[in-house]
Amino acid sequence: MKRLLIIICLVLSAGFAMADTVTINHFVIKENPFAKNEIAVVAVDTANNVLENVNGVFSFTVNGFDDPLTFDKGTAFYRHKLDKSSFLYVKHVNDAGTHSILYYVYKSDDKLIPIHISWIWLLAIPIILIVLGYMFKRFIIIAAVIFCIFLYFNYHNGLSIPTFFESIIDGMKGLFK
Repeated sequence: MKRLLIIICLVLSAGFAMADTVTINHFVIKENPFAKNEIAVVAVDTANNVLENVNGVFSFTVNGFDDPLTFDKGTAFYRHKLDKSSFLYVKHVNDAGTHSILYYVYKSDDKLIPIHISWIWLLAIPIILIVLGYMFKRFIIIAAVIFCIFLYFNYHNGLSIPTFFESIIDGMKGLFK
């Protein structure tokens, strides 16, 4: 009887001892208010409210490079300076799955303006150009030139072809969740 009572007490106390795991399922990119030409990754909920209970080191991948970010009250600072406007593909993998966002960070004077780029636009622009080129035979060369400019702009600003397709695939995976 004593053993049964001890086992029940241990099981009940083990339930209280388990730590609540914190996961980051949504995040946004903002300008770092404390450093020039740097950005901050902010853990948010679905309503874009900052999750202040997120503290600790979390593994992120920024443009293909693994970078552990230290969060304090829901905010982590990405300590790499941005010299020019560029694309940032930020990805976080946890037990709930892969969470990734593509941003175009526009640099004007001393200010960084992050613009979220939806995977739908990445897919829609080439499809629209192909459809217009198919519908209007005279537009084929113009569509090809615009498509080449689109590819050059993306590549010149740090969006490689694999990242382009990875962003579209991750966005499509989000449809089926």
